[in-house]
Amino acid sequence: MKRAEPNGTLKGHNMSKPTIGFIGLGLMGGAMVGRLQDLGYNVTVLGNRDRTYLDAAVSRGALEAASAKDVAEASDIVMLCMGTSDHVESRMRGADGVIAGLRKGATVVDFGTSLPGSSRSLADEVEAAGGSFLDAPLGRTPAHAKDGLLNIMASGDKAAFDAVEPVLKDLGENVFHLGPVGSGHTIKLINNFFGMTVANAMAEAFAMADVAGVDRAQLYDVMAAGPLHSGMMDFVKAYGVEKDPTMLAFAIKNAAKDVGYYARMAEDAGVDSIMSKGPLTALNEARDSGQGDEMVSQMVDFFAKRFKG
Repeated sequence: MKRAEPNGTLKGHNMSKPTIGFIGLGLMGGAMVGRLQDLGYNVTVLGNRDRTYLDAAVSRGALEAASAKDVAEASDIVMLCMGTSDHVESRMRGADGVIAGLRKGATVVDFGTSLPGSSRSLADEVEAAGGSFLDAPLGRTPAHAKDGLLNIMASGDKAAFDAVEPVLKDLGENVFHLGPVGSGHTIKLINNFFGMTVANAMAEAFAMADVAGVDRAQLYDVMAAGPLHSGMMDFVKAYGVEKDPTMLAFAIKNAAKDVGYYARMAEDAGVDSIMSKGPLTALNEARDSGQGDEMVSQMVDFFAKRFKG
């Protein structure tokens, strides 16, 4: 396939790099595709409802596919960056799915945060179709993605990882191989459970400061002077004290999904997670009350409103 450049000329196939298919051009996926294009990769893309980043990629020479199957047929590596396990499965399976069009020897990389059990099932189906599957959830933000500075928590077949590692290193500053398929998503869910627990605790602490009549900034100064200090505390403080929600570019609805997946992972393992119940309840209530698209640091407002009654 050839791609039209913005000036209308045709760009030939870059034989020195694997061809990339990318499904899911939201804020993070769009930044990742931009990074790949900066480095000269030929990319075939498939988006969803919002065309902002899809159109930007096409204007730079990406080819827009009609289906996930078409993406797979055009690609050595198929990358997905989607919101939920259900979204990933819907693009992978079916007559128009990735698996139906997968090239022999191709690798599928799921960059989203999915359920480990779902990843293991998809890996079996991809292997049966002659390909390899890696789960590779991400750390850091779209701003990091733009500059190739993501943390990438990959797991799956080591030979498949080794083959695509140079591409992953073009996207990430820290690229890990964490073991059998599903390990990456397991570690990411534990990571996000911990982060969202800390974020919600800090958000409630600021709201409690209001109730108790103490200054939020002074509370932060005391807490940050001791062993409680963390980057997540600083992210929540940026909004709770300075009214800047952009330091933690992670939506409440996505945080609720991730902590919910963590709780489901625990349940599937036959254990009862005590610590996830508080943040999950708060995040779900905030999402359902209309704050879903706000950033996690704005949970301060949720707790403040709740304490006022």
